Amino acid sequence: MNIAALVSGGVDSSVVVYQLKEMGITPTIFYIMIGMDDSECPKEEDIEITSYIAKKYGCKMEVVNLQQEYFDRVVNYTIETVRKGLTPNPDVMCNKMIKFGAFNEKWGKDFDKIATGHYCTTTNIENKVWLSTAKDKIKDQTDFLAQISYSQLEKIMFPVGNLTKQEVRTIAEKEKMPSAFRKDSQGICFLGKINYNDFIKRYLGEKEGEIVELETGKILGKHKGFWFHTIGQRKGLGLSGGPWFVVKKDIPNNVLYVSQGYDPITQYGTEMDLGAFHFLTEDVWGDFEGEKEISLKIRHTPDFTLGWISKNEDIYHVRFEHKLQGVAQGQFGVIYDKESHICYGSGTIV
Repeated sequence: MNIAALVSGGVDSSVVVYQLKEMGITPTIFYIMIGMDDSECPKEEDIEITSYIAKKYGCKMEVVNLQQEYFDRVVNYTIETVRKGLTPNPDVMCNKMIKFGAFNEKWGKDFDKIATGHYCTTTNIENKVWLSTAKDKIKDQTDFLAQISYSQLEKIMFPVGNLTKQEVRTIAEKEKMPSAFRKDSQGICFLGKINYNDFIKRYLGEKEGEIVELETGKILGKHKGFWFHTIGQRKGLGLSGGPWFVVKKDIPNNVLYVSQGYDPITQYGTEMDLGAFHFLTEDVWGDFEGEKEISLKIRHTPDFTLGWISKNEDIYHVRFEHKLQGVAQGQFGVIYDKESHICYGSGTIV
């Protein structure tokens, strides 16, 4: 089998190569350059480690540049989503548009499978492939893949999906991989060391607006543009007497509404509507009356929330068993079966 392995220099994708070799497969390793030119991402160290892994296991390696595609498809999506006052998820779009999109269009199409270090698994049910959760529930990354297409899903391999993070590090240590003790990457890769607000300011500028206490209507201060803030945000407001949380935005009037306290009720929601819902494998319900029992995530977290989903034309309405903090428009609501095993797909919170 002809396998392409996407290796970033991190411990997870490094162990992917070891796992494939144990299966008798020698993959072709690809390191994808996606960072902006001034972001210091990708790092030289990443490429050095990936080159070391390729040499250690006798693999061919290519460094491929998808920076322009990343800017066109992911960075622009991020900017336009923020411009609308919504909360983007560039990691989700990177998987859909770049790792399994642009890469496959240019290089992956020549391979039978594409292997990655994502903590996910696949399950075959009635000759169809379903995205399913990882053995390590804390590291599970199915939510980051909930927008990919079925043709993309069919082609992916997740060699570390049935391992815990500690098992992955143990293999890396045993194999004397330089990535064995590297910290997991954090934040948005294309930014590198660029400050997020500086990045947003570069494209959207500044526009002063009011910060208003939701409960009283009292003007508490000023902000430099609603696009610098997201629902549930606590830091960076510059207000005294806090803590204060962003709980609402008035986009047309550039007003931020905040509530005071360590756990204000206004930062919680008990339901959401999902538009443009995308099923990974197939529509599991079709048109239906009443509610279906499900589990869900609204952000990258190890915790699943039980809930119920109903349908009204093209909108899916979801009720939560427990209140959730920071239900933000623009984010993806990811829907699973009630056992939190099979990922059905996701929609945009509207």
